[in-house]
Amino acid sequence: MGTDRHNRQSRLSGVAFPVTLICSLTLLSGCSQETADLERYIAEIKARPAQPLEQFEEPEDPPSHVYPRDPDRDPFNQLSFREEARDTEVASGPRPDPDRPRETLEEYPLDSLRMSGLLEREGERFALVRDPQGTVHRVREGNYLGQNHGRIVEISERRVDVLELVRTGEQSWTEREAALSVRDDR
Repeated sequence: MGTDRHNRQSRLSGVAFPVTLICSLTLLSGCSQETADLERYIAEIKARPAQPLEQFEEPEDPPSHVYPRDPDRDPFNQLSFREEARDTEVASGPRPDPDRPRETLEEYPLDSLRMSGLLEREGERFALVRDPQGTVHRVREGNYLGQNHGRIVEISERRVDVLELVRTGEQSWTEREAALSVRDDR
């Protein structure tokens, strides 16, 4: 039984080699076509004289701008490049007090602060405000919080009303109402 199998494999391998050789030679003969016409075309293209380049206009330098050197400028407000507009702009309306000492809760954006509760002592109301680190602060009317010079104007049972000063130009400000409310975080 083992010799029959061996004889069959020998016959198959004897036939397979010549068939493989014929197929390989047929495939390789297709790769050796003449390239004389291609080489002649390339030589003809190389012999042509080069076309002159079209003249182009020199690009103009863009106009330059002088940016104001105000380190406290709000980056989200538009810049005014007109020199006369900056000089004649009148500082009117409400303005933050630059000499006022900053309070602890002014480090945080208003939307990151949460009202946690309310205290009343001797007729005065205090709000309990939680900062993003979880520290609870006791504040009253007149205290400041948030990053827009927000002053607490009223404290009720479920909210703290704040009046913020928002920059509307390089030297002008406007007041904006905002609030902190008690939220159920369950």
